[in-house]
Amino acid sequence: MSPKAVPLGDSGVRVPGVVLGTATFGLQCDERTSRDILDRAFERGLTWLDTSTSYPLGSGPETVGVTESLLGRWLEGRRDEVFLATKVYNRTGPAPWQLGLSRSHVISAVEGSLHRLGTDHIDLLQLHRFDTATPLDETLSALDALVHAGKVRYVGCCNFLAYQMAQALTWSELRNLPRLRTAQVRYSLVRRGAEIEMFRLCREQRVAVLAFNLLAGGILAGKYDRTAAPPGASRFAVGAAGRRYKDRYWNDATFSTVEALRAVAEKVGTTLATLATAWAFHQPDVTAPIIGVSRGAQLDTVTDALDLKLPDKVWAEVDALTAHHRHQAEDIEFESS
Repeated sequence: MSPKAVPLGDSGVRVPGVVLGTATFGLQCDERTSRDILDRAFERGLTWLDTSTSYPLGSGPETVGVTESLLGRWLEGRRDEVFLATKVYNRTGPAPWQLGLSRSHVISAVEGSLHRLGTDHIDLLQLHRFDTATPLDETLSALDALVHAGKVRYVGCCNFLAYQMAQALTWSELRNLPRLRTAQVRYSLVRRGAEIEMFRLCREQRVAVLAFNLLAGGILAGKYDRTAAPPGASRFAVGAAGRRYKDRYWNDATFSTVEALRAVAEKVGTTLATLATAWAFHQPDVTAPIIGVSRGAQLDTVTDALDLKLPDKVWAEVDALTAHHRHQAEDIEFESS
């Protein structure tokens, strides 16, 4: 089954209801594997691609733009059939101004992304995180210039707290500057904190919610044993990002939840990964989940999740088993330029 079309916030444009994340492309996945995933996803109607100047995840500044360049090569002859999203904030070079959400960095980073992606426009440019050192007026004015130049169509945010997004929306309205149409949030059965404030704000302001990290780095795929160290090739063992993943998820509370959910999945005749993915599809406040895979065959989980129909009592049981994960504090890292 192909994903249904959904609205991109209050923009009027409609997009596929599932996003293919590319954070593994170029490090965990070599180019051949990445292209196989992209080909299979394209055949299934997964034509919304999400990337960043700083991907692949877990890499250092020396690999800036590796994933974007890989995508650019694959996009040749397909650009008009893909809704393309990237992000700006993270370091793009050694100079002190090559980081953050200043006008200088936003514009230069977008120019670099356009070159690597082999395109003249980005469909959705997302602010990868909040920049405490740069006034919102500076950042939104830079976005306004890019929109008016035709280099960016829509803008959104990622890893913002609710009050930060509210500030940006207010500033946009007061100054008639581009409005955030999307909010990427970390959201899964073991990370439900976005339900407390962010989802309510997005619902009221008609901002599309893009949920990422649905399988908690593979924890919700049942791939790991709490008594053993994560394997060296896993997301939990790749660089600083891997350390953050381990700090976030590698604990007894998470593994206990996983064991309880695995029992539910077995009872209804599906896999833990399919159950966790389908749960995200089932959430009314999630506009489009972002799925990430490291092998083409893993896309079957997405297809299975789209097809999965379960009684309300099963979803109620899943909700009850994971409700305590709503009350975890947000773990967004703040940096300034």
